[in-house]
Amino acid sequence: MSSPESRFNSHNSTAVIMPAKELNKTCMECKEAEFELTVRKRQLCSSCFRRFIAHKVQSRLSVYRAFGLDGPKHQLLLPLSFGVSSSVLFHILNADRQHRLSNGRPLGYDFKILVIEPSTVAATGVPFDQNYEALQKNFPMHTISRIPFYSIFDYIPEMEEIMQDYAGSKFIDDSTRSNEERLAAFRASISTPTSRTDVDTVLLTRLIVEFAKRSGCESVIWGDSDSRLAAKALAGVAKGRGASLTWQVSDGMSPWGVRFEYPLRDLFKAELLQYAGVCAELSDIIIPDQPPCENVLTKNLSIDELMLRYVQNQGAKYPGVMANVARTANKLNPSTSDSAPTCALCASLLGNVKGNSGVTVANQAEDNHSSQFCYGCMRSRPDELC
Repeated sequence: MSSPESRFNSHNSTAVIMPAKELNKTCMECKEAEFELTVRKRQLCSSCFRRFIAHKVQSRLSVYRAFGLDGPKHQLLLPLSFGVSSSVLFHILNADRQHRLSNGRPLGYDFKILVIEPSTVAATGVPFDQNYEALQKNFPMHTISRIPFYSIFDYIPEMEEIMQDYAGSKFIDDSTRSNEERLAAFRASISTPTSRTDVDTVLLTRLIVEFAKRSGCESVIWGDSDSRLAAKALAGVAKGRGASLTWQVSDGMSPWGVRFEYPLRDLFKAELLQYAGVCAELSDIIIPDQPPCENVLTKNLSIDELMLRYVQNQGAKYPGVMANVARTANKLNPSTSDSAPTCALCASLLGNVKGNSGVTVANQAEDNHSSQFCYGCMRSRPDELC
């Protein structure tokens, strides 16, 4: 009588192997931890992902590294809006700073933080006091300054005259009113969404630059992702500000003698959102982006908003194409002419105010102050002047 084993072997020429439980996939970088994120077709754990993002930023700021412990430190200024991009940039710079201090390595640079009160820039109704307090509490080792948008009159005294000339004779600047009311009146004189956003961007840039100069900072490090830079490049050309792309999008010297650096230029907005998701300490600092309203008419959106939406939508489908926009703009060379006249408002070269393509700005011949402003600024002036 045959045994059970022999009967099994005689009736089964092929053994059936039950599948074992599938092993968890490991990180493609460290080969140890379980992967949590897929980034650029690579499956990474959270630690390796953070190192990947940090390396992209640090390589962009390598020019400021010092080789000796006693070398002078470069002073940089980081404008923090509590958005995802600038908050992630701050977190990366802070982590690198702490790592170097603990290991006795040279810093090479140090940075200060500037917060322009969001409520004085846009009436979104979103409070930020708790975010600011969390920033101060969690990162007490940093120098953090907080100023309102309307402090531009204090930092740039000549701005009062520039605004009066820019807005024209129909705009009356009442010096007896508060600076907040004066700035609100000037902004209200500009009617279209595109023009308001455009002028606000110029004023904010000038305020940040002047603060940097007074604080002894030689460079401003902006928290603009690749997606944001691509949108700025497209919007700048559409608004007639192509000449200013050499500092609005590119790394290099600005017209005000302060360098502009964009260390997030190699990273997409989606990657910064992923980074924020794995850093719990950022949850108390970041003010989430407001979801875009789909019912808003196109005419009520600024060119900047339209381009940003376009880049975000198309960037998800064709990230390489959108990345090339910012990379191409970064190759532009600034003008080498030091004696050429510049715009009183944005400091761009005046050039041909009537435009190089035959486009003219209405009533510019009758306006005695037109020669002070570049073509891009002329297009954003109040309706009765343009």
